[in-house]
Amino acid sequence: MRAIVYSQPGPSSVLELTDREPGVPGADEVRVRVAVSGVNPTDWKARAGSRPLEFAEVVPNQDGAGVVDAVGSDVEDLQVGDRVWIHLAAHQRPTGTAQELTVVPADRVVRLPDGIGFDVAASLGVPAMTAHRALTVHELGPARLAPGALDGRVVLVQGGAGAVGHAAIQLAAWAGATVIATVSSDEKAALARAAGALHVLQYPDDELAAKVRSVAPDGVDHIVEVAPAQNAALDVEVLANHGSIAYYANNNGDEFTAPIAASFAKNARWQGLLLYTVGREALAAAAEDITAALEAGALPVGESAGLPLMWFPLEEAAAAHDAVEGGVTGKVLISVDDDLR
Repeated sequence: MRAIVYSQPGPSSVLELTDREPGVPGADEVRVRVAVSGVNPTDWKARAGSRPLEFAEVVPNQDGAGVVDAVGSDVEDLQVGDRVWIHLAAHQRPTGTAQELTVVPADRVVRLPDGIGFDVAASLGVPAMTAHRALTVHELGPARLAPGALDGRVVLVQGGAGAVGHAAIQLAAWAGATVIATVSSDEKAALARAAGALHVLQYPDDELAAKVRSVAPDGVDHIVEVAPAQNAALDVEVLANHGSIAYYANNNGDEFTAPIAASFAKNARWQGLLLYTVGREALAAAAEDITAALEAGALPVGESAGLPLMWFPLEEAAAAHDAVEGGVTGKVLISVDDDLR
């Protein structure tokens, strides 16, 4: 089978197309014939890292979608032929989705509802599960998302045109929230609106906090934050009492400061989140709720849905990584098996 591999960290040039034998699933694993592999910032960052690799050879990419090809002896909930989406395929393992057949723990493979394309499925994983977690860490709940779960709440998505921001807008709107998104351009504003944001504001803007408060005079309940180093003071200013600020990235800086008195006066919850350490219970809840949202048709992709898709063939995986590293707007996907698509 064809696979993209690297044996040392470095630039995208370390990625090589090779031919290797498919892995055999263990008792609690499944093997998936990959149709589409999704590329996230964590994928190129893991490849470019300065630490020695834990494995002699690594296949990159955490997310993907395809068809179950084989199941281990202890797997009961998945069967050969099931259409599935994959998350965290390469976490603490060398078997990512940039290959024709990948072996993954069964709890990282989720059955797809009927009618959901592999382009949608491969765009889930890290972005959608991160967004789900960001929307479910509020002190006063909800811990799960469903229609009505966020009724009466205001959600602010900072960076609404990114993959996580896009998923956060969609999930929050599906759950009944009033969604405000911030973006940096007219083009991105159109994408955030297409995703379902009712109010879209552009930055930089000295009046941004006032504009948020004009939409949400009682404050914002949930903030999904991509750049806390840049936005911490604004977040506290617009936050409602007992509001949550869930931050998942370090765009525009590795450290942040926040107004202390204003934060504790509002009982602000600063919640960091990383899928790799968030725990199985949170991941399982996210997978279930995301699947319900898929069944409701709430998570479409493509430019008309607010998330442009950029496609690459498997042999151009390095270019796909470079596109993500370069900050392309939208979702980068690798077509691994055109026949399955």
